[in-house]
Amino acid sequence: MRENTSTLLVRRTLLRRGIVGLTALTAAASLTLSACGNGSDDDSKGGSGSGAVKGKVGVILPDTTSSTRWESFDRPYLEQAFKAAGVQYDIQNAEGSTQRFQTIADQMITSGVSVLLVTGLDSNSAAAVQRKARSQGVKTIDYDRLTLGGVSDYYVSFDNVRVGEELGKGLQKCLGDKAANIAYLDGSPTDNNATLFAQGAHNILDKVSSYKKVAEQAVPDWKPEKAATIFEQIWTEQHGKIDGVLAANDNLGNAAIAVAKKNQEGGKVAVTGQDATLQGLQNILDGTQCMTVYKPVKQEADAASKLAISLLKGQRGETSSTVNDPQGKRDVPSVLLIPIGIFKDNVKQVVADGFVKAADLCKGAYAAKCKDAGVQ
Repeated sequence: MRENTSTLLVRRTLLRRGIVGLTALTAAASLTLSACGNGSDDDSKGGSGSGAVKGKVGVILPDTTSSTRWESFDRPYLEQAFKAAGVQYDIQNAEGSTQRFQTIADQMITSGVSVLLVTGLDSNSAAAVQRKARSQGVKTIDYDRLTLGGVSDYYVSFDNVRVGEELGKGLQKCLGDKAANIAYLDGSPTDNNATLFAQGAHNILDKVSSYKKVAEQAVPDWKPEKAATIFEQIWTEQHGKIDGVLAANDNLGNAAIAVAKKNQEGGKVAVTGQDATLQGLQNILDGTQCMTVYKPVKQEADAASKLAISLLKGQRGETSSTVNDPQGKRDVPSVLLIPIGIFKDNVKQVVADGFVKAADLCKGAYAAKCKDAGVQ
């Protein structure tokens, strides 16, 4: 077996110094080779691992109430990606409880996960989990929501300011340029994404001089029943003079639609949404919701699983940008995906992607409405 240059240099140096013992020669050569790396393709390309998958991925999803996406789409897409890569994984849901979130994280860290992929319920509890994970040598990825003040290695999401801008553009398209009173139903105040959605919406709507913001309120925990109570109060205070509702997701939008239907006959309120839920899409077909924002979740799950697998291999993952964490005073390597505004004329795109099944969307009275919208 031929010795490489590093080994020969060590041998010659030791011989010149009169150190000829086999043990000394072997140990010194081994140290030199270890310091130089093993010459694998990953090392030659700047990676830090051999390419073998080692360890397990833990995933903590936030709840089952803010959106149907977490269990209906994110979980199966992540499972599919990890199974295809032959990766061990454990996916659990915090069910809206920060205590459960922390308990799950502790159990996963104790069980030996190498990577934690988390969607935090709030930044404080998620940051605490990430710091504990780091202290145990576990890498972390923020999934969908950035943990402010956290220490995640990566962040994967959609461009959430752009999501808000799609909401704003959608409402503007539905209202036109006529004078309009607008109420905002923002997402949970503990969710950084909700702040970004509102920022994006205001980027668009604040520039329209004929629009007047008559109310804006965050909905705790994204709960639709709280949204209904809040909007009922807004409706009463404004004596029903509301032309548009910038609702941050379909559940909040549906709550606003129910309140408007109960209190108003004949009139129509333009309502936005997000997540392209079955209910939201049917509302669009009905004409009671003007649009939703569709986020192809499979793209997000695939990007996150790819980064997690890279970490398991000891490699650096591929990212497309960075996102600033003002509390942590750092720029987080990120993958940001592009959201899509959905109106009646392109509802068919969501079905074509397999995000919603035509058989579910077009049941009963919706069969004719689907046909009119070109849904196959």
